[in-house]
Amino acid sequence: MWRVSPQGLPQPPPKPKRNSSGAPPSGRAALQGRRGRNLLLRLYAWGYRSFRDETYKDKALKRFSVRLVIVLSVIVAALVYCLPTFNLALWPHKKINLGLDLQGGMHLVLEVNTEKVVESSIERNFQEIRELVRRNQIQNAIVERPSPLKISVQVQGQENIDKLKTLLEKELRDLRISNRRQDAENFAAVLDLPDKDVQQMKKLAVDQALETIRNRIDQFGVTEPDIRRQGENRILIQLPGVQDPQRAKDLIGRTALLEFKLVDDAHDLNSALQGSVPAGSEILYKIDEDRDTKRTSKTPFLLKKSALLTGASLTDARVQLDSQYGEPYVSIEFDKKGARMFERVTGENVNKRLAIVLDNKVYSAPTIQERIAGGKARITGRFTMEEARDLAIILRAGALPAPVTILEERTVGPSLGADSIRLGLISMAVGGILVLLFMAFYYKLSGLLADFEVLLDIVLIGAGLAAFGATLTLPGMAGIILTIGMAVDNNVLIYERIREELRLGKSPRASVDAGFDRATTTIMDANLTTLIAAVVLFQFGTGPVKGFAVTLSIGVIASMFTAIVVSRLVFDYVLTTWKVKKLSI
Repeated sequence: MWRVSPQGLPQPPPKPKRNSSGAPPSGRAALQGRRGRNLLLRLYAWGYRSFRDETYKDKALKRFSVRLVIVLSVIVAALVYCLPTFNLALWPHKKINLGLDLQGGMHLVLEVNTEKVVESSIERNFQEIRELVRRNQIQNAIVERPSPLKISVQVQGQENIDKLKTLLEKELRDLRISNRRQDAENFAAVLDLPDKDVQQMKKLAVDQALETIRNRIDQFGVTEPDIRRQGENRILIQLPGVQDPQRAKDLIGRTALLEFKLVDDAHDLNSALQGSVPAGSEILYKIDEDRDTKRTSKTPFLLKKSALLTGASLTDARVQLDSQYGEPYVSIEFDKKGARMFERVTGENVNKRLAIVLDNKVYSAPTIQERIAGGKARITGRFTMEEARDLAIILRAGALPAPVTILEERTVGPSLGADSIRLGLISMAVGGILVLLFMAFYYKLSGLLADFEVLLDIVLIGAGLAAFGATLTLPGMAGIILTIGMAVDNNVLIYERIREELRLGKSPRASVDAGFDRATTTIMDANLTTLIAAVVLFQFGTGPVKGFAVTLSIGVIASMFTAIVVSRLVFDYVLTTWKVKKLSI
């Protein structure tokens, strides 16, 4: 009788026992015993092979089911992310963003005037030195600015010299004494900023300008803008899909320096207009434009130079409508520190006019009736709704640390972008069709499988671009075409390995197993090195190079998935279900 091992495998019956004398049976009994043993061994071998095949088939089916679920999940997710590109109403409302070269837009190169930052710092130090000289009662002191980046200080008398030296050592240690001259009764020094501080100041100015411009553009609503530093003091900006270039330039280029200054009513405005501007005051204008005639009028104001409060303390700026006239205005709100300063300024200057100045342009100069608590104010100026909205945007984003100049401006029209898309799609279609025809002709039905995988690669790339919010550019389309060739190359490696195994006389199942096992390592090595190069291009590249790296990276991952997982899944299904005797490859 058959026995069953602890592992569940059938085992043959034990050998026949010897006779009572201990000798093996002879004659016909021995012949029948040998035949019986041979039959039992053949039955055992057949039973073991059947059991092994059934066990292998069960394991193969389990592996097949897991891979099938993974592949179907990836395909469904890819379709979900690709469909909104054609119909944005579909969930998850993410579509493939097109770059400047495909949908048109603006290309700007700005230069940050970093010298103005240094000059502003020198001006603040100049005003601080004058105030310190007055506060410390240093007599016969002359404080001047011989150049925009230097401050000269001259005093007479030993007592005054000692006071000034003490002042320089204790209060003005950040300034460098670039030149000094002293005799018995006179002392003169030229002050400026150290070179290291100047370089740091310029670098921070460009960084701050970059961040401020990015905040403004984000609130402006441009999809996938490209904003980055170029060189030491330049900023490159690409705004895809912008329909109003002039409005975008105005929004980006305004310094947006908000200041609150007292009107100098103690001196005569007409005398100042004739050239006799009092010390510590300046003339600024309020510019009004007639909406019907488009004519502008300028109203002069004599203001104190020093600002009592700036927009650095703003926390919010919103557009609201005046309940009486229905005109839009900008409501601003200060933080706690700014609110206290605004309350103090208005409390100390009741019945005086406080001018609201933005970029050296007076917007209004109302009279302070009483102390204003709460840290809220409004900016009026006969705005249109669009002008008020843009002003609120730049106030929320903050002021630029220095003026910017537009060095280069290019506008790419939508028609040119449409032509780029059309030509790119034509080149992709022609190249793809030629590759598909070659694979179908050379590898037969297996070639058609490779063609399906190429189409699936394109869908996966589109889904990746949409899911990660990446931008498709013209070089990115070139990356997709390159990915098509790389995907086919993966299949060629696998198919040629399978062909080699078939030529050695192996079965289809053994040939497929050996072909995938041997080709997978080569495919992984080749694609991983390409992926590393693409990541480096994305990290250090700019503009078109980065767009190429994005599609190449997604394409490399997609091609490995389809060649190693999807292709093996199809082969396993065919060999397990149909039990083919010959592969069409």
